[in-house]
Amino acid sequence: MKKLILSLFLAASLAVPSLAATWSAVDRVPTVGKQVLSKNGLPANTKFVVTDTEVVNSTSNANNELYINKTNLQYTGNDNEVAAVIAQEVGALVNANASRKKLVSNITSAIAGSFVDTGLETTALAANELALNNMSDKDQQAADITGVDLMIQAGYNPLAMIVVLGKMPGSTLDLLKGQPNNFKRTMYIYDYLAYNYPSKVKAGYGCQEYKNFLAFIQPDIDERNANTKKLAKWEKEQAKLKKERAKQIAKYKATGGLNGWDASYTILKNLSESSETK
Repeated sequence: MKKLILSLFLAASLAVPSLAATWSAVDRVPTVGKQVLSKNGLPANTKFVVTDTEVVNSTSNANNELYINKTNLQYTGNDNEVAAVIAQEVGALVNANASRKKLVSNITSAIAGSFVDTGLETTALAANELALNNMSDKDQQAADITGVDLMIQAGYNPLAMIVVLGKMPGSTLDLLKGQPNNFKRTMYIYDYLAYNYPSKVKAGYGCQEYKNFLAFIQPDIDERNANTKKLAKWEKEQAKLKKERAKQIAKYKATGGLNGWDASYTILKNLSESSETK
């Protein structure tokens, strides 16, 4: 009888890895994506499309599709990390200044419409897409922190975004300085979370990549916390960042009503008020 029980236990143990192996980031996108949208009051009928190439998301408002690059999903290992990839894309879409997009689109579309040559028209429309979606470093950082807000609301661990960005290829500067990949962005996220959601940072994230990141930044954090002036400067910068986000949300609200995404601005207001800042 004992041998039978032992055999069943071993069989069950061996079955676990095979079940774990069935997890697929691509397969999880629809479920995780729906969670991110629905829990944040954003249009849950949006269709997620996984692509093999980099696809612009500026038109997702019109065609009700949001594109997720398959390459980025290769750096994920669980639902939290899939949520990070999705939330960053949604954050970039949400943060787009609707009035600026409309102005650029109207101008370039009008120019495109004036061309008799279809080749020139296509080029003008392509330039329109590039103008709308060429993200600066500041745009990326803003999308990152909006993304972690969305993750928190959806019940995912926001520290996963630090891990995913750390797995992705970094810059030459990262390499020369011997720092983690995409360090400027990951440190920006960490500081934002440490100030606005300290309990999330305290809870941590159980993987070696995150432990390595913490080990790298800990000396600087200890030095900053021990220096009254540096700590005050950091707190002032984070408080300013929070105010800037509030202004951005107000501007987004003022340009709302154009489509389903714009009509969902209220969730952004809720996010700005739900931080743990004292």
